[in-house]
Amino acid sequence: MIKRTASRSKVKHTELELARVLLVHGDLAPRLALQTILQAGGYSVDAAASPAEALTKLDEGKYDLVLTDSEPGSETASRNLLAYARVKDYHPATAVITSCHDTPKVRSTPENHEMSIYAENLPLLLGKVADLIGVRAIRKQALSY
Repeated sequence: MIKRTASRSKVKHTELELARVLLVHGDLAPRLALQTILQAGGYSVDAAASPAEALTKLDEGKYDLVLTDSEPGSETASRNLLAYARVKDYHPATAVITSCHDTPKVRSTPENHEMSIYAENLPLLLGKVADLIGVRAIRKQALSY
């Protein structure tokens, strides 16, 4: 009978690094719903209740995507937040989320990303988030050459 002793090789464990999303929404219920949806989609999500809170988070961490709401009355603050995010040295992707439209639709253009969120569009939402993060990664890779 041959006995084998298992040699224990040191296995280097690496942590899975999730894409980081900063979610900014002034209303608690949509913010928590979006945060839960994004986390279920495999993203690490930090949430902020206001653009001012989000500015602090942008200064403290690095994000792959910054999503902000465009509720009536907060448009200027949201635009300023996204402009601030775009000049960060790590260049996060940015998008505006709105749930104010009367009809379900998703619009996306290279200059301005806007998404309406409806329960039946969750796969579409997660797909758009993945696309935005993917475009950011490609852009970041191209800048490094």
